[in-house]
Parts: sequence; C-alpha cells; structure tokens
Amino acid sequence: MRLDKFLKVTMIAKRRSVASEAAKEGFVTVNGAKVKASYVVKVGDRVVMETPARRISVDVVQVPNTNSVNKKYIDDYITVVENTPLN
Repeated sequence: MRLDKFLKVTMIAKRRSVASEAAKEGFVTVNGAKVKASYVVKVGDRVVMETPARRISVDVVQVPNTNSVNKKYIDDYITVVENTPLN
C-alpha cells in the first residue's frame, strides 16, 4: 500500500492529499529516510509524520488491504511509539 494511502487509512492523516503533500515537503520519514508518497509501506517500517501541531511516530504491524479501517481496529495495524504535541 502506498504511504499516502496508508496514512489516510490508519487515520494518521485526515486526507490522502494532506499525507501526499506532507511527504512531498519532507515531513514524513520511513525508517529515518525521507520518502515519496508512492513509497510502498511494509510490515516493520517506522513511519514518522510531523505537522505544525504534532509529531507522530508509528510502527507498522500489518498493512491494511482495504480502503478503510474501523477506528477500533487501528491498533491491529499500527503501534504508536510517539504522539507529541509541538505547541
């Protein structure tokens, strides 16, 4: 699954376009490296996304194979390592 879609499906980003733009501007890293929105997310990746409001770091436990994930099942796909407000 593409990085921008993964961020949207796992509710890290509200919209796929926001995730895509964040990756393009260098605010998203995978395993410490800046990547494009088209990067294919794999199990074991550490994804970090910074916004003006927060920095969130997650480990990928499972890659969703659907276009949406019920909120109560998000923990089946990601483990939140850090969720720090930046204000």
